[in-house]
Amino acid sequence: MVQRQLPKVAELLELMQFKKPELDGRKRRLDAALTIYDLRTIAKRRTPKAAFDYTDGAAEGELSLSRARQAFEDIEFHPDILRPAASVDMSTEILGGPSAMPFGIAPTGFTRLMQTEGETAGAGAAGAAGIPFTLSTLGTTSIEDVKKANPHGRNWFQLYVMRDRDISYGLVKRAAAAGFDTLQFTVDTPVAGARLRDKRNGFAIPPQLTVGTIVNAIPRPWWWIDFLTTPKLEFASLSTTGGTVGELLNAAMDPTISFDDLEIIRELWPGNIVVKGVQNVEDSKKLVDLGVDGIILSNHGGRQLDRAPIPFHLLPKVVREVGKDATVMIDTGIMNGADIVASIALGAKFTLIGRAYLYGLMAGGRQGVDRTIEILRTEIERTMKLLGVSSLAELEPRHVTQLSRLVPVGQPAPARAPRARAAAKS
Repeated sequence: MVQRQLPKVAELLELMQFKKPELDGRKRRLDAALTIYDLRTIAKRRTPKAAFDYTDGAAEGELSLSRARQAFEDIEFHPDILRPAASVDMSTEILGGPSAMPFGIAPTGFTRLMQTEGETAGAGAAGAAGIPFTLSTLGTTSIEDVKKANPHGRNWFQLYVMRDRDISYGLVKRAAAAGFDTLQFTVDTPVAGARLRDKRNGFAIPPQLTVGTIVNAIPRPWWWIDFLTTPKLEFASLSTTGGTVGELLNAAMDPTISFDDLEIIRELWPGNIVVKGVQNVEDSKKLVDLGVDGIILSNHGGRQLDRAPIPFHLLPKVVREVGKDATVMIDTGIMNGADIVASIALGAKFTLIGRAYLYGLMAGGRQGVDRTIEILRTEIERTMKLLGVSSLAELEPRHVTQLSRLVPVGQPAPARAPRARAAAKS
């Protein structure tokens, strides 16, 4: 028989520890976000549909994006046991400079439309965290103002080669003069991808108001207050800002971009040059032969050619071919620190986050970006400890198995790890 007694007040008080209420609404909602997907949920709730869908969406059927995310989820980690990793070192050397963690912030356009702090919040948060920040040609904060926001950190610049080459050359010179140390030469946007969500939403700069837009904005007055009481939204690097996203991109980009343009930019740029948007082994080898400092395996976050190659699947092949001769980096689909750890284990020297950063920005401005970085930092640290590694250098391909759902016709399915086969039979 269980002996029963009346509860003692002192014991009840020990068990009933009430959490101190957080009066700051922004801090309260950000503290409650435990994953990047939690930040996405908050961002969707707080941002008008057109702006949120511009960030969240991809090209056509959005297959490239969903496949990229699925590829990260379809991995199996192989931890080592009885290898103490009480503390881990997440720092790395990338393109001749330090980074406190193995990821940086990718270039994003229209950023102040997502939340009015825009690139200033991203650059400031990156600088505070000790990681690089990349400004887009289609950014809404100037090169010089990003430098002011991140005066002592590492700033990178992403370049589109435009029809008017002199505009691109001028941006290269401005970024160099401002002390940006790395140029991302983007090669996967000769024309704009078909971003159907934007077409359906009538997304444009400036925003085009419709009855639907207004109805959607009614429960989000804070966004409109911020939008209407801050400086005019415009591209800081471009003089023409009117039209839909596709019209703007098609006016700015040039489908005749070639290796000759890369050679010209290489001569103009004094720092590191990396090519962003590489999607096969052959191009990787050619770029290395041309002397670029690095390549970024990317399909533009699924926003250009739908059904494009999955960068994470391509990673091991490219590393085997050119990893000793150039810095191989990766973006597209990263939503968890474990995705970053897996990329490093398979040979990437660095990773870049785009949407994950913007979800944090939309959820809470600069504090939201800080929260994004903190979530990823915590996930990286925990994953490394569970794998039994104390530094990034200890991560090896043996720590990760890529499981495949998509196998080319006529090729056998790759061998899966024993535990994966057992799970498939059960």
